[in-house]
Amino acid sequence: MRQSDKPIANPVAVLREEFDDWAVLFNPDTADAVGINPVGVVVWKLMDGQHSLEEIVAKVGDRFADVPDAAAEDMTAFVDDLAERGFVGYELEGSGQ
Repeated sequence: MRQSDKPIANPVAVLREEFDDWAVLFNPDTADAVGINPVGVVVWKLMDGQHSLEEIVAKVGDRFADVPDAAAEDMTAFVDDLAERGFVGYELEGSGQ
């Protein structure tokens, strides 16, 4: 994934927010579930096809203190993993209305 790619959360996936801002993502199409931390929840909520991964990283940096330099790489790996598991797709260039 490139930093300019715009990830989109799968609309059938369910985000269930739990205690301490953690959450569980559930994909009813695959019966797959994954637990995500508070940063992952923020990333998930910004995956609307309007924000590039670069913009998402910047917004996470604005929201959380002491974001490490490797955050962009970590978030890319997180989104790539979710994409492989069917939780995320990508906005294609030129497909906007």
